Amino acid sequence: MILYLLIYLLLMNLFSAYLMYLDKQKSVKGEWRIPEFELFCLALLGGFIGTYLVMKYARHKTKHWQFYAAVIVSALIWLVGLPAGYLYLTPLW
Repeated sequence: MILYLLIYLLLMNLFSAYLMYLDKQKSVKGEWRIPEFELFCLALLGGFIGTYLVMKYARHKTKHWQFYAAVIVSALIWLVGLPAGYLYLTPLW
């Protein structure tokens, strides 16, 4: 179970980082961009690390406080939700 979760998080973060980087490239070229809502959703679905890394190292969406808030809230949800879900699903006896 934990292995599947780690694989899921790895894939979500890679996909999120790829789309953020692609959006950065489209921004530089002045092309049609990826909707912000989709980037928010990817961060919430587990891609918060990939989103944060591209924000930091590619300097993409750094002037948007909404993205910082979304990444932080997503990370908090996952960091609180994973242990809580594990404790809830694990029998105590």
